[in-house]
Amino acid sequence: MADEMPDELWIPLVDEPIGSVVQAIVKENPEIGKLVESPHRVLAFRTFAYIRCGLVLGQLLFDHDVPDYDGSESWVEALLKDPAHHTALTAEVRAVAEEIAADPKYGEDEPLGPDDAVRERFRAFARTRLGEAS
Repeated sequence: MADEMPDELWIPLVDEPIGSVVQAIVKENPEIGKLVESPHRVLAFRTFAYIRCGLVLGQLLFDHDVPDYDGSESWVEALLKDPAHHTALTAEVRAVAEEIAADPKYGEDEPLGPDDAVRERFRAFARTRLGEAS
């Protein structure tokens, strides 16, 4: 059945907290997201970024004590209070994005969303249409 739909992509839904950590890092660093804008690259990026961030977080947990759980924050949140830990995760996410972007097997697909030129054409269209309706 997979051979029948080669273009179908499955983007995994990830439980907290690793998925939200990766998303936050990409949101803080938009240049990372721009490296992996195509559907195939997004899938590879999310898969490998989640795995590699999980490994980094596991190593940080092993190397650093976290306070006993009191219900206020997760062990990940406790670790991320240290700026050096956040920097380490950001570097790992950036490395994954750069590796995916440089790998020719992920091809040159179209970006998932509209580019800046398309957005600007839409804004101009909307201004024209909304201006006429007033």
